[in-house]
Amino acid sequence: MSLNETAYAKLNLALHMRKRRADGYHEIETLFAFTEDGDRVGLTDGGLVVEGPFAGVLGNDSDNLILRAANAYRAHFGGAEAGFRLDKNLPIAAGLGGGSADAAAALRLLCARDGRDPLSPELVEIAAALGADIPACLGSILALGQGRGDELATAEGNLAGAPVLLVNPMVPMPTGPVFKGWDQVDRGPLAGGDALGAALAGRNDLEAPAIAIAPVVGELLGLLRAQPDVVLARMSGSGATCFALFPDADALAVADRAVAQAQPDWWRLATRLR
Repeated sequence: MSLNETAYAKLNLALHMRKRRADGYHEIETLFAFTEDGDRVGLTDGGLVVEGPFAGVLGNDSDNLILRAANAYRAHFGGAEAGFRLDKNLPIAAGLGGGSADAAAALRLLCARDGRDPLSPELVEIAAALGADIPACLGSILALGQGRGDELATAEGNLAGAPVLLVNPMVPMPTGPVFKGWDQVDRGPLAGGDALGAALAGRNDLEAPAIAIAPVVGELLGLLRAQPDVVLARMSGSGATCFALFPDADALAVADRAVAQAQPDWWRLATRLR
């Protein structure tokens, strides 16, 4: 049994805002994808230890979503307490679902320890109560999300292995103000059919409010969209991380070097989709 799990970075290949709900959430349609890399979560005897390049930003917060997930799991199933080690490799407030992915990885670890199915209805219900992205992060596969993003369906097509570059301009982007900045105009649903085609025909309705808050996001998108052979460049979630898909590893490497030369202080991750 593995005592470690990757908390795979979440991307929104498209994110369509449909309406604001009375409960304060938003009705969305999104196409989730996940990269091969992300944070790392390990099972320990007790407490929470946070390490890694972004550990100082997060700290050993007792309200960390990992511990909330573990407490919810134990409240439902019982069993021994667990501790965790988090290697925080992804930026904070970055649109990559970092906290949600960390919590999902913790739930997978507890299920592995106890011999439970992490995709069982009980686990999905626990995950949804903790956060809208966590059910998608449990499986960490290409999926369509509706409702708050926690109503999941299988996406057509297979993007596994697709080279992707993630770039963050090192500007934290708080989710609330970005969602509040959406103009509440419904620009239509996601297209059906193949996931890549749907993504190419889609959009991220939160790009405009994110750019209004941090204009550097627009600069980043312009840089990515100018790269040779780029297939799709878009902001993920509520930002500020943006991504670019490429047809092959060589095109990815060229873009990675170009971004590093243009903006050496920006965070980058050259990886592949799962």
